[in-house]
Amino acid sequence: MLLNLEASLGLRAQAILRGIRLVSPTAPVDILKVFLYKPHYFGNPFCGLAQELMRGRSDWTVGERELLGAYVSALNHCVY
Repeated sequence: MLLNLEASLGLRAQAILRGIRLVSPTAPVDILKVFLYKPHYFGNPFCGLAQELMRGRSDWTVGERELLGAYVSALNHCVY
């Protein structure tokens, strides 16, 4: 289904994905395609939330939060 989603992306988003494919040994992750599909609906709000969680005020350092994110991603077999 996400391959069909890619075909419905605008020219800018398709160019971004092509650029990633040129420089990366792996395909773009699916969540990036969702960000690019409807940035006003999902991409921007989600990125804002992630930015606040990872860089906002916390008792944890940025490095500790990044390490936790990498650990959880590894447990879920996700690309970090």
